[in-house]
Amino acid sequence: MSSLNKLMKQAMRAQQQAGQLQAQLAARTVETTSGGGAVKVVARCDGTVQSIKIDPKVLNPEDAEMLEDMLLSAVSSAIAQGQEIQKNEMAKITAGMNLPGLG
Repeated sequence: MSSLNKLMKQAMRAQQQAGQLQAQLAARTVETTSGGGAVKVVARCDGTVQSIKIDPKVLNPEDAEMLEDMLLSAVSSAIAQGQEIQKNEMAKITAGMNLPGLG
């Protein structure tokens, strides 16, 4: 029975750490660029986009499709980087534990 108590304590500690980590990740950001720096995206590691900056030199109405592609590329990259950081940080909390849904 003591191993069950130990497992429960580990699970509770992991849950608390996960909650704290989620708050930290919501504040942590990654920055990516696309189009040689023409588009810059800053995203939080919780998967939300904080800001998008566009170099005014690329604002040509005839090149709207190219700008859309650069935006999509930069946003996708920023979100992927944030998700990778989140995955790595969560893995640190659950390392060595075999708990369904936390790994």
